[in-house]
Amino acid sequence: MKNSRYILSLSLLLLISSCESFLDVQPRSSISDEQTIVDRSSAETAIRGVYAALRGHYSTSFQSIGYLSGDNIQWTGSQSQVQEFINHRVNAENSTVSGVWNSIFVTLNRANHVLDKVPSITDPLLTESLKNQIVGEAYFIRALCYFDLARTWGGAPILTRPTLSPNDNRGVARSTQAEAYEQSLRDLDAAELLLPETTNRFRATRKTVWALKARYFLYRSNWAKAEEFASKIIADAANYRLNKPYNSFFANDARGTQESVFELYYSINETNGHRGQWQPQQNGGTRQWAPNDALVALLNNPEIGGTRSTLVARDNQNRWYGNLYYRSPATDPTFVIRIAELYLIRSEARAQLAKLPEALADLNAVRDRAGLAASPASTQNEVLLAIENERRVEFALEPHRWFDLVRTGRAGAVLSISDPNRYLMPVPAEQILIDPILQQNPSY
Repeated sequence: MKNSRYILSLSLLLLISSCESFLDVQPRSSISDEQTIVDRSSAETAIRGVYAALRGHYSTSFQSIGYLSGDNIQWTGSQSQVQEFINHRVNAENSTVSGVWNSIFVTLNRANHVLDKVPSITDPLLTESLKNQIVGEAYFIRALCYFDLARTWGGAPILTRPTLSPNDNRGVARSTQAEAYEQSLRDLDAAELLLPETTNRFRATRKTVWALKARYFLYRSNWAKAEEFASKIIADAANYRLNKPYNSFFANDARGTQESVFELYYSINETNGHRGQWQPQQNGGTRQWAPNDALVALLNNPEIGGTRSTLVARDNQNRWYGNLYYRSPATDPTFVIRIAELYLIRSEARAQLAKLPEALADLNAVRDRAGLAASPASTQNEVLLAIENERRVEFALEPHRWFDLVRTGRAGAVLSISDPNRYLMPVPAEQILIDPILQQNPSY
């Protein structure tokens, strides 16, 4: 069925031992959840299925909303529905919006299966600590899903039980945006209590929860909490740091560096669609996403981009292309949270709290890593604008820019959007046809 909330199965995935190979999985078959999640082996299989769905969620479509709706990226293809994001005139029939909504609810449903079944499993091989880890990871991923739903659509149906029949979860109205964010926080709180305080860049731990909480509280304008949780990660200097040079976290096939807090693992069994979108034809890609002239100028300005100019390169037709995703085969990780984001979260929170010297120290740590001099900003407004501009360049090819401008109330001025209702995406038209209780966002 089109409505992904009615997905009834989990993928059986290959069982492998190491952390990376835990996530390097290949679909085998699909059978009923009631048959699969009954012991340690099937519980581990199920949580692999949740990560697999999350990789689908973060592969291209969701991130393209963040890329194309901002002011860094141009679309070089011909599909009018993609241009809708750049024009900020997205229609409810847009297939990208529909695909993202569906993929998020697939991930949510898989997480809900784990949360429903794993706590009650009795298997001597499923120790309490392992059970807590699996359940905690499912809570974290569900929290990330509701966070993304809240910032992309506003309200969303709050579904905390798995879909077991076609009629399950019908008639569930959309929450408010605040309620969707609150569900995300509840899940983060639950995950924090269950997960170990270890360092793992590919699977959720308590530290991953802290990092997402820092982002969450920044979006919710809780500056003290954003500072507190960002500081928890930054203080762990033995495990997280700003690596020099800038491109050391992604160049030369790097993955899982100290720069990374949480990244998604892809392999030859499950490749990352980003590479094909960014790379030019000479490298086997389509270059349908490309840095626009304004971004190229910023990155190549030695006083703004610094060493971040390595994010772009020229093809054999002298056209600029993005080079964050470049591997062949396309096993590039997707960088969900980097330590640079935690520095800039804390910098912004401190600036909002009028702690300007401390805010500048965090901002300048990121600038120093890029080979730049300290920021000349001095007033609160100047520091906040400097942070906004730094985030634009630091995460030039990561999907932060659109969401940053929306959450700070700057999208109208920067992107010339006259209708603030357009800061949220439309609920897919097909979803409203399937379940009329889902109300459309204003202006769509």
